Amino acid sequence: MTETPEIDRKTERAVTRVAAAAKNASAVVSTASTADKNAALEAIARILEDNIDDIVAASAEDIETGKKRGLSDSLLDRLELNEQRVRSIAAAVRHVIGLSDPVGSLISGRTLPNGIELMQKRVPMGVIGAIYEARPNVTVDIAALAIKAGNAVVLRGGSAAISANTLLVELLGRAVASAGLPKDTVSSIDSWGRDGAAVLMKARDYVDLLIPRGGPDLIQRVVHDSIVPVIETGAGNTHMFIDSSAGVRMASDLVLNAKTHRPSVCNALETLLVHEKAARRVLPKILYRLNEAGVAIHGGSDVAECAPEGVRIRRVTRRDWAKEYHDLEIAVRIVADVDEAIEHIRAYSTGHTDVIVTNTIANADVFVDAIDSAVVGVNVSTRFTDGGEFGLGAEVGISTQKLHARGPMGIAELTTSKWVMRGSGQIRS
Repeated sequence: MTETPEIDRKTERAVTRVAAAAKNASAVVSTASTADKNAALEAIARILEDNIDDIVAASAEDIETGKKRGLSDSLLDRLELNEQRVRSIAAAVRHVIGLSDPVGSLISGRTLPNGIELMQKRVPMGVIGAIYEARPNVTVDIAALAIKAGNAVVLRGGSAAISANTLLVELLGRAVASAGLPKDTVSSIDSWGRDGAAVLMKARDYVDLLIPRGGPDLIQRVVHDSIVPVIETGAGNTHMFIDSSAGVRMASDLVLNAKTHRPSVCNALETLLVHEKAARRVLPKILYRLNEAGVAIHGGSDVAECAPEGVRIRRVTRRDWAKEYHDLEIAVRIVADVDEAIEHIRAYSTGHTDVIVTNTIANADVFVDAIDSAVVGVNVSTRFTDGGEFGLGAEVGISTQKLHARGPMGIAELTTSKWVMRGSGQIRS
């Protein structure tokens, strides 16, 4: 466990006040009707669209600061909010409006032999804290899903996106207040930096669930230091295995999409495994297309032997197998069969998304059964691991743990349950 730094009392009191205000707000949001929550979400979508220019300008400030700080291109891409992205975020909020409200839905119900009617139903989690970095879109995504599930949120978005996040939280607060919900339904502790995050991790009296999103260091710090329950959204060291029966066109299309569509995100492909019987048939095309797309390729001498002229293969190391590049880089390995592919994935996967490309149903079934990841795919791009693509609306994150929630986390994962007993005076003997 990491050593907790000494926190200034002023910071501790300030962040605690924010968390307490969120707790009070959650009591109101938890009993709000679906219509009231949807009205708040529509207000959020409208205020985003009405303030696109200001949001883009705030994002530009963050990007300019990030360039001066030497942030990588992948992080700068995550920071950017252009007009199209803001409109997409607003559209995602409206999609959440159309989703079923989970609050109050019946999970199970029965009548006991003594006549007591027993029901288990979904209820809001309460106050959800989120600690994330360089992802201003997450500010809106988490707020929208939390509100639909009847929760309040306390956000810590990191210094890299401070300008965009400050404006977004202000806009979200105004929007929910205009719809009749408490302004403190959405709040931020960005003003207090890392010390504020440390206080949030100890605010168990006010915060019911904490969700970290970001790199491995951030996630592990929250997991190790928090006394508030945490859902771990793990790193995405994703794999794709090209089986011996895979077609060249499908394999190359899937690899290219999974790696280059948006390399900075957690569902982008990081490691490619190829069956040795397919290597000389499929790898030349795949390596050529990756090279043309500007992807740096790491592999062994056997991979280099399959590379077309002019395609450079960098020497692969053991560290590459465990690396989440978040960039136009990929590690490539030739394996003997599906069993060796499974063995490699078990050794290095972060349990996020792993895919097989095959025309052999038996191998697909073996792969799906053997790979213990949140999402396992057959003949699809890893990029589909996403709450929106799964029909969940915007997502809070992709959980790689096994308790409470796993995979893309939508509205239902932001609820818990309560048991309700209805009787007629029964006493226990």
